[in-house]
Amino acid sequence: MKKLTTLLFTALLFITLVGCANKNSGSANTLIVSATSDPHSRILEAAKPILKEKYDIDLKIKVLDDYYIFNKALDNGEVDANYFQHLPFFEEELATHQYDLVNAGGIHIEPFGIYSKKYSKLEDIPNGAAVIISNSVADNGRILAILADAGLIKIPEGKNIFDLTISEIQNNKDYNPKALKFNEIKPELLVTTFNSNEGDLVAINGNYAIQGGLNPSQDALILESASQDNPYVNIVATTKTLQNDDRILALVEVLQSDEIKQFIENTYSNGSVIPAETN
Repeated sequence: MKKLTTLLFTALLFITLVGCANKNSGSANTLIVSATSDPHSRILEAAKPILKEKYDIDLKIKVLDDYYIFNKALDNGEVDANYFQHLPFFEEELATHQYDLVNAGGIHIEPFGIYSKKYSKLEDIPNGAAVIISNSVADNGRILAILADAGLIKIPEGKNIFDLTISEIQNNKDYNPKALKFNEIKPELLVTTFNSNEGDLVAINGNYAIQGGLNPSQDALILESASQDNPYVNIVATTKTLQNDDRILALVEVLQSDEIKQFIENTYSNGSVIPAETN
């Protein structure tokens, strides 16, 4: 009886271990990536069959809409990677929260636009115009650069535009000759605000503009330069632990492939999303 009990125990242990091994083997080929719905998750959907066919990786896409949840969820291990943010936002998040995350590779750029329901020409924008912008500090330099290129503000000589804050410009008559008034709100509310005809100008992030049915190249009063050396490249982020994981390397390789570049160019032919240059 004792021998029989021992044999049964051994058999059960073997079955359990084999089951666990099979379970772990299956999960090793699954990659969970969080993203905003458009364009990020749409691009990931295009990459999904390629990852499966070429690397036998099952890509699971988790769509989120709050910018400030993504990196926290990644740092907590709830996902393996995320794809939603540009470099300045990512770097600000790391500095603020000390997340143990890394940039796995740049994928695309979404030109930022400034929209208006009240004015169709730059010269018609009045002194004291209200400019509604994202409350993300990482967007400050980007918005100021667009306004400076349009001649609406001036940048202090010798200053790095990406180190400037909105208040530094707004409160200085030399740099803000039109006395523009800036109001900051959550980025996900920008399209709603624009559609409600609030403010004179509304600066809208590319992905929110797309989701809101706007065509940046046609609807924006002022459109950010879409040059490939734009520092606001959208990246795949992951943890330091996973940065050399074969699944992450495969994901970035596929997203930077000619096939996905072609998908981006065909899908966003209006120039609202462009592939980033890769070496």
